[in-house]
Amino acid sequence: MTQTAPSNFCVTDQRRNDRRKRTIPVAIERRSGKDRRDQGERRRQIDPTTCERDYNNDEIDFMKAMDQYKRDNRRPFPTWSEVLEVLRAMGYRKVAEPSPMPGLGNAMPPSS
Repeated sequence: MTQTAPSNFCVTDQRRNDRRKRTIPVAIERRSGKDRRDQGERRRQIDPTTCERDYNNDEIDFMKAMDQYKRDNRRPFPTWSEVLEVLRAMGYRKVAEPSPMPGLGNAMPPSS
């Protein structure tokens, strides 16, 4: 079924002054992404809710490995088993005796 426009129907072409085609100077060019890249690759996909601090190399490697795992497997929220798989794939193994857990308490990790 084809609809026809009424005889008094008027179409106004709004494209004659398209703002996207004009070159208007801006204070900060954000579209290039250069301002974000100046901070380094390290902060690229790290959760913004984490505290702003300097991460050591091991932490950066782990965050990159987790980010790669999540991208490759389309898993935005990996399970703890998957996190352990990533750690093992990075070469981490349990070789030392348990030590107190980090944080405010002096609790020991659960024994296996």
